[in-house]
Amino acid sequence: MKLGKFISTGAVISLLVTTHFGVASADQAIVNDQEKSNWHAEHEIEHSVGQLTFIGEQRIPNDEVYEETLVGGLSGIDYEPKTHKWIIISDDRSDKSPARFYTAKLKYDTNSFSSVKLTGMTEFKQSDGTTYPNKTDYAANKKGVVPDLESIRFDPTNDSIWYTSEGDRSLAFNPFIYQAERNGDYLSSFQIPETFKIDQSNADVQKGFRNNLALEGSSFSPDGKYYFTSMEASLYQDGDISTVDSGSYSRITKYDRNGDIAAEYAYPIDAIPAQPGSGKNADNGVSEMLAVNDHQFLIIERSGVQAADGSYSNYIRIYEVDTEEATNVKSLESLKLGQFKPVSKKLVLNLNSLNLPKLDNIEGITWGPKLKNGHDSLVLVSDNNFNSSQVTQFLAFDVSPESK
Repeated sequence: MKLGKFISTGAVISLLVTTHFGVASADQAIVNDQEKSNWHAEHEIEHSVGQLTFIGEQRIPNDEVYEETLVGGLSGIDYEPKTHKWIIISDDRSDKSPARFYTAKLKYDTNSFSSVKLTGMTEFKQSDGTTYPNKTDYAANKKGVVPDLESIRFDPTNDSIWYTSEGDRSLAFNPFIYQAERNGDYLSSFQIPETFKIDQSNADVQKGFRNNLALEGSSFSPDGKYYFTSMEASLYQDGDISTVDSGSYSRITKYDRNGDIAAEYAYPIDAIPAQPGSGKNADNGVSEMLAVNDHQFLIIERSGVQAADGSYSNYIRIYEVDTEEATNVKSLESLKLGQFKPVSKKLVLNLNSLNLPKLDNIEGITWGPKLKNGHDSLVLVSDNNFNSSQVTQFLAFDVSPESK
């Protein structure tokens, strides 16, 4: 669909690496090293990633209730420089409360990460003005779409927000990309590629997205001219998902402002980095993306590996990805049917090297405010899956620019 209604308008650890939107004034981020007069410097067209310095960690307790909703499942985060606002999306499938996002204040500087405080909660609305149903409601009424929300972004060109859902093959729901007002009201949508969709004539045909492995990431180019999405894992027709022995390919999709697909690129996902216990589960995939400029991105690869005792360990890596020399594969129904050059990637940070007390299921990444030293900041958030053995953690980093 064409773009619809527009609204006018802790310890410090250094690691060498190779290598930007709802809400009232109370939702402004409080960052000691940030003043509003620095906005123009923050809103630069490109970022630069040269060295990451870990600032610190904050957590939200698993029993945190805010505005009568259980806080958890935080799968995406974004920051808007011109208003200093933060938004965080929950992937609650309207089971505990209707699908929603939160606003927050994050307080940190170059030396410490002091606090995370929620400041608002907004329910998303479908095109008919109703909240999203859960599976039970849908089974009873056959109305609406059961959501599985993953990524959220401020639109840098106006006052809207965009969010993605992974879909549900068992209910014949395809993934979706929706635009909303900051009060959660539906505005418009972008169409996903035909290659991503279920074969509606026969849902058992292994074509399109894999369940719970679909539209996990999104990001606008800093100038707002393009919107990108990333699939968590391979489409059925593109080949097998990653194993301990071999990697796989997912797809990055580039949209223009009209919602037309300008390009698709193959992204090489690593093999699973550790052996699971006998008969236990393990996976690896793309959990989020963040634009550095219009052709380079930070990509989070997130692997969960189950030990023999049933416990899980997370292996989280951030890669810098460049699409500039990659083949445009949007015309390929299957990556197995043609030759192509994937995007280039190089490791920025292995989060396991931070030796945190616990490294959980990192699913969100955003640029934060400029720090007093002039550097960008970066914030990650984990999805606790509403599981008592997991945590909701926020990790903040000082981003030194790449040496020229």
